[in-house]
Amino acid sequence: MKFFHDTLNKNEAPIAVFDSGVGGISVLRALLEEMPDENYLYYGDSANAPYGTKNLEEVRRLTVSHVDRFIEEGAKAVVVACNTATSAAVRYLRQKYPFVPIIGIEPALKPAVLSGKHPNVIVMATPMTIREEKFHNLMDRYIGMAHIIPLPCPGLMEYIENGDIQSAELEQFLERLFEPFEKQKLDAVVLGCTHYPFVSRELQKVLGKNVMLFEGGPGTARETKRRLAEANLLKDCQTKGTVRFENSVPSKEKQRLCERLLGQDK
Repeated sequence: MKFFHDTLNKNEAPIAVFDSGVGGISVLRALLEEMPDENYLYYGDSANAPYGTKNLEEVRRLTVSHVDRFIEEGAKAVVVACNTATSAAVRYLRQKYPFVPIIGIEPALKPAVLSGKHPNVIVMATPMTIREEKFHNLMDRYIGMAHIIPLPCPGLMEYIENGDIQSAELEQFLERLFEPFEKQKLDAVVLGCTHYPFVSRELQKVLGKNVMLFEGGPGTARETKRRLAEANLLKDCQTKGTVRFENSVPSKEKQRLCERLLGQDK
């Protein structure tokens, strides 16, 4: 079923929000705070998760095939709420669809770097995000302003995909991840995968309350609003928007997890 028909106002069409799984719901939360009146379709490709351990070509193929469908079915804009998919495909997608706002995400390194005087900053991300040129270009921009350490985190997103956002096992995993670092010398940690904000509570427990956490969702939401306004695509009427979840694993459990992470569960 198409999202909207040509007889209806295009401004009423949904914004498609895409991620390799349920992590992009952290960006959807920020979008809803910024633009609560808009309609959203959230699509998670959990059947193919994680993207962060795949090669570039495979991630690009998967991302482009999903975005092709969103646009074909009438989405007015697409938010690629996945750092890995953004690195792999957003530039290509913008060339393919020059008249559709396509918004990617990148690790929130700038606010972390500006949070102190030459701070010690760890960037948690998937192995592929850290390998890609896009990330290295971002890091090079701030290299003289902070001590920046990329930290690949294979295995972490699977906890969130399985609904484990608070447990002794997860806490032990995070303890092992940060074992090589002197935590008292850390100033900031960038959550460079949209899954990671869901384990902020456990991370803060492991790192201590003095370490600041930064995520990219709010900045992406502000940029999405700006791009929609620029294209005259903001929703006209101020009625409460809708959210629809779809997933390549079409189970009730996955639907419940999406609602729980968004905060809709009762």
